[in-house]
Amino acid sequence: MDRSATDIADVEARSLGHVLHDGLAGLNAVRAARCVVAVAALLLVMVTLSPFPDLRSEEVTIVVGGRMALDYVSWGLLAAVAVLFVAATDAPALKTLVTPLHLCLVGWLLINIVFSESRGVSMQRFVLAASVTSLAMLLPLLPPTQRSFNRCVGIAALALLVLCYLGVFLAPQYSIHTALDVTEPQLAGDWRGSFGHKNVASPVMTILVYVGIYLSAVGSFVMGPAIAALAGIFLIFTGGKTSSVLCLAIYALASLVYVTRSLWLKRAICFVPLIVMNLLTVGSVLSPALGAMTRLLPLDPTFTGRSDVWQLALAAVAEKPVIGHGYAAFWDDATARQTAQGAEWATSAAHSHNSYLELAVTIGLPGLALVILVFVLAPLVDFQSAQAHSRSGALAKLFLTIWLFGLYYGTTETFLLERQNAIWFMFALAVAGLHFLARFQCVEHAEPDR
Repeated sequence: MDRSATDIADVEARSLGHVLHDGLAGLNAVRAARCVVAVAALLLVMVTLSPFPDLRSEEVTIVVGGRMALDYVSWGLLAAVAVLFVAATDAPALKTLVTPLHLCLVGWLLINIVFSESRGVSMQRFVLAASVTSLAMLLPLLPPTQRSFNRCVGIAALALLVLCYLGVFLAPQYSIHTALDVTEPQLAGDWRGSFGHKNVASPVMTILVYVGIYLSAVGSFVMGPAIAALAGIFLIFTGGKTSSVLCLAIYALASLVYVTRSLWLKRAICFVPLIVMNLLTVGSVLSPALGAMTRLLPLDPTFTGRSDVWQLALAAVAEKPVIGHGYAAFWDDATARQTAQGAEWATSAAHSHNSYLELAVTIGLPGLALVILVFVLAPLVDFQSAQAHSRSGALAKLFLTIWLFGLYYGTTETFLLERQNAIWFMFALAVAGLHFLARFQCVEHAEPDR
């Protein structure tokens, strides 16, 4: 009788052991799947589905519909999977994204699409932007711990860097601008890696420098320095002047903000130089006095004649200051507009070369104001709150630095709300990261119940 009871107990213990083993295996599989989605999203936005375009071919200027359809499907599926994973374990964090201000921004974008000059184009591009932005904002929640987040970001960064360097050394005609390029042969010799342009490669490399510095700060003494060094060297060879100048300047600015206690002083440090930069660029077109001042500077704040584009964009804002011309729908037919004032190359530009001006053109001044509230003003308040609660200082500084870089990079280039733009993705990720750190404590190590 006692032996039988012992046998039964052994069987039950073994069964319970199998159940626990299977449960832990399933939990680990889910965690691994979340990390795979995070890495896949980072590689999709940085490498894209069509890396190393041949800029010597006329076909590079033609939009391939089937390829774009694959982009929509890929981003949509990844975003859907990310929502399912996050909703299952991080519903409270997900709910914090549903705020009156966020709802107002989404509502305004939908209103803007209804009144867009090209409603179909705006709606189609908004769907892709919504998928990309949703995935970027959920990505900080996908890896189950901060350590796994670090691994995901590090693996994606190293994979991109290896791919770019292999391209430079093994297939330079596809990874370095040449004199045979169809559109901009004057960029010959500038590295672009797997990207379609040096002006995309250079800001991405700047962000990877920040990633490398962050990983070094949290104890990754091999991967971190390797990423920072490889990205820094690549950045130099891209010839990207804006990103090269901003790289160390923004890190120094972020470090100053990091050690500053007062929120108002933080705002002054972050936003006063930003306002000055916008005044020296777009403002020089609006005001003759500012224009005269900028001409006295030792450098060209118009970055080789972008004032013509800004004049065209400002005229477009004056035409429809409230509702705008429609999300991502203005520059497709800029050549047919009469606001160019004889600036031939301005009508062939793809965007305003200023993120804030671009939003005023496309989604109107109310839309620009909402974007500033959500993506410019709120993140600094979130950073202040995260600091006050001593939540993941190094990670918060990484997000702060990427956010600051985006704000200043946007004074000369367009990326805010720009669909699958890599800078927009990383910027939105940083804004979301600050949002979550202001409200929740990071999980350092794996726990059974997370």
